[in-house]
Amino acid sequence: MKLLTKPLRAQLLENGCRQEPLRGTVDEIDLVPVVKLFTPDANCTWLLTELDPEDADIAFGLCDLGLGFPELGTVRISELESVRGPMGLPIERDRYIVLSKSLAEYASNACNAGRITT
Repeated sequence: MKLLTKPLRAQLLENGCRQEPLRGTVDEIDLVPVVKLFTPDANCTWLLTELDPEDADIAFGLCDLGLGFPELGTVRISELESVRGPMGLPIERDRYIVLSKSLAEYASNACNAGRITT
């Protein structure tokens, strides 16, 4: 399974283009994540909101590597596509989740829980 379908990639890029001129200002947009990625054989989860318009391989979102310290940051999609968990399983896209909260809400909840909860 491809991590990002064409429609997901288009939405992530659109969000990145909207966010780029506002990044680091008080007007920065608190986006709702577009996609949830996870490792089926480990405790890693990514909630991604946007792709960098200048380098569409770089995504931004809430990243949880299963160590108890989820954080906001960037990740390369190409690296995620090459990652395998302890049982050799690749990262998957959650095709059934409905993401309805803003990234800040997910981040706050994750900080309190020590992991991403959806």
